[in-house]
Amino acid sequence: MFNSENVLIQVDNLQKNFKNIKVLNGITTQIKKGEVLVILGPSGCGKSTFLRCLNLLEEPTVGSIFFNGDEITDINTDINKHRQKMMMVFQHFNLFPHLTILENLIAGPVKLLKKSKEEAKAKGIELLKRVGLEDKAMAYPNQLSGGQKQRVAICRALAMEPEVILFDEPTSALDPEMVGEVLEVMKSLANEGMTMICVTHEMGFARMIANRIIFLYEGVVAEEGTPEEVFDRPKNENLKAFLSKTLNPILCRT
Repeated sequence: MFNSENVLIQVDNLQKNFKNIKVLNGITTQIKKGEVLVILGPSGCGKSTFLRCLNLLEEPTVGSIFFNGDEITDINTDINKHRQKMMMVFQHFNLFPHLTILENLIAGPVKLLKKSKEEAKAKGIELLKRVGLEDKAMAYPNQLSGGQKQRVAICRALAMEPEVILFDEPTSALDPEMVGEVLEVMKSLANEGMTMICVTHEMGFARMIANRIIFLYEGVVAEEGTPEEVFDRPKNENLKAFLSKTLNPILCRT
């Protein structure tokens, strides 16, 4: 039951099965307003499924999720309205290829938030300026690099004025030289107090941006703590093995 003032999301005993395969096996956690939570773990541990359950792209098999005090796993939840408040940025951008960049940004606010085209366009241009892409407003997605597309995808999420943004490995589909430009945008959002839940393999970025890190292993929270606790003083043996394979000490310097 939701029971804390500053908690934006509460997850109680979240379980998710796909037929006979148990992907999430009883996750309980809270996410506070303004918190940056990073989810780490090996492939197949349930990271993306966890995000998709929060956004109701997947229906939990067991358990409850509360958002702003309301149980969104209740059968009467307006899923589309919920997703407007908890936007998701995917690995592969998901921009509409037949629309210009600005049209991609204004489609949601005009249709779902009932904003005027003029208001939505002004906000869209403002967001593009923020990420250094105002000159791409009339371009089409196929004219942009991967890093530029992902920055546009973040702008599209922000245009919906969400309370939370979920990032599902937002840099995994990018060439290495494009990763930094996306991470810089995410870092600025964190500094401004945006509540963010991020699945990533960028260890240095996770250490720099996270307030708290959860390490998932075989569908459960095997360890959680501050970046310093997780990276410098890991306790779980599976976490130690994971870090030994993925951690680059050059990237993870404070």
